[in-house]
Amino acid sequence: MHFLKWLYPGMKFKRWLLLFSAGVICASLGLAIVFNYKYIGVMEEAIFRLFYLTTGKYYYAVTTVAGTAIIVLGLGVMLAATQQIIKSVISVLVPEGSDKLVEIIFEKRKLNRGPAITVIGGGTGLSVLLRGIKSITSNLTAVVTVADDGGSSGRLRVDLGIIPPGDLRNCLVALADTEPLMEKLFQHRFGGTGELAGHNFGNLFIAAMTEIVGDVEQALKESSKVLAVRGQVLPSSTERVLLAAEMTDGTIVQGESKIPLSGKTIKQVYIEPRDVKPLKGAVEAIRDADACILGPGSLYTSVIPNLLVKGIVEAVSDSDAVKIYICNVMTQPGETDGYSAYDHIKAILDHSGPGTIDIAVINVQEIAPDLRELYAEQGAYPVEPDIEAIEKLGIKVVKANLVSETNLVRHDPAKLSRTLMSLVYDLKLNSDRMRLLDYYIMAESIKKLKD
Repeated sequence: MHFLKWLYPGMKFKRWLLLFSAGVICASLGLAIVFNYKYIGVMEEAIFRLFYLTTGKYYYAVTTVAGTAIIVLGLGVMLAATQQIIKSVISVLVPEGSDKLVEIIFEKRKLNRGPAITVIGGGTGLSVLLRGIKSITSNLTAVVTVADDGGSSGRLRVDLGIIPPGDLRNCLVALADTEPLMEKLFQHRFGGTGELAGHNFGNLFIAAMTEIVGDVEQALKESSKVLAVRGQVLPSSTERVLLAAEMTDGTIVQGESKIPLSGKTIKQVYIEPRDVKPLKGAVEAIRDADACILGPGSLYTSVIPNLLVKGIVEAVSDSDAVKIYICNVMTQPGETDGYSAYDHIKAILDHSGPGTIDIAVINVQEIAPDLRELYAEQGAYPVEPDIEAIEKLGIKVVKANLVSETNLVRHDPAKLSRTLMSLVYDLKLNSDRMRLLDYYIMAESIKKLKD
């Protein structure tokens, strides 16, 4: 019965369907003339009287040519009608035109065949990485920290009792395939002096969606539909946690936003309660991934907190995925003052244990002198790439030029994604070769045993 809706007035479909039917009739008539010229009977008098010759020799040729012409005409009418039908549908579904439709189909087909990537982290660094990777694969999962307690996220966390939505929102926007205006809307922060002042619209949207559907995981899925997100965004846990840090002088600082402001050196961080349960979907995404990526992002307040959730670090260690750590380009005041690349990796291993990093991607691009001076005023300096020390840990190092050449020192999404995907595809190719080699060796061994 739904098919009858195509015949409703105003659909701009009936006329082209009628034209297509006329083309079918015309082509059928042509075929009848070509293959049944001896049995045309009365029709021969009407159509071919002027060309009739008693020998019948030329009559066959004339009827064949005429029939073929009618077939071609019918097929042409069918083709024109089909083209108009497609245009009529495209004009409604894709107002930008058929070129946009071809681009959408190509991207969907290509991206759906991409490798399964799971990225673990939070903050600005994670969203930068996601913007690059989403152009290569849609089999993408972001596992995001829930330890944020500052700004709009912190207020919603206290007022509504939900996990902080800020980092989740940034990842949703980074993976969104939607209009720029929608992105601006989700990132809009209210001004003024009222209760809404400082709140982010995207945070409020996620909070409202959570209350409506009753579950933050389902709320993120529904929000992803609104933003046309490629991949999925998941919290490492749906339980509220408090991040705390033990300093080298023995003092304890509680609260993710307060740790970098303490002015002391971090010895270790931990979460309370320590036995929070991980999100099942996050664990599955890590175990099923072709590559599991840590960072980039704040070491102690974005990357490591995910690994402190019971079950997450075990999933990383047990996964067959290649584990890649993307080291930060600059040190972060209050967190990683004076840290080299080795110090970043050592901190992760100290909190998570062995087996969480196979490869480290280190930036070796020089930072422009004027940017170095600008960041030095804020207490941030380029991270030293002490590669030999890292390799002694049994970790492979990939050196690359990864800095975005703007007024900010950050990873360039395109450079970073190209480096990562090249690495993942090379590893997958080598893995397939080794698997084939193993099969060959096994087959040869079985053959020798039979002999």
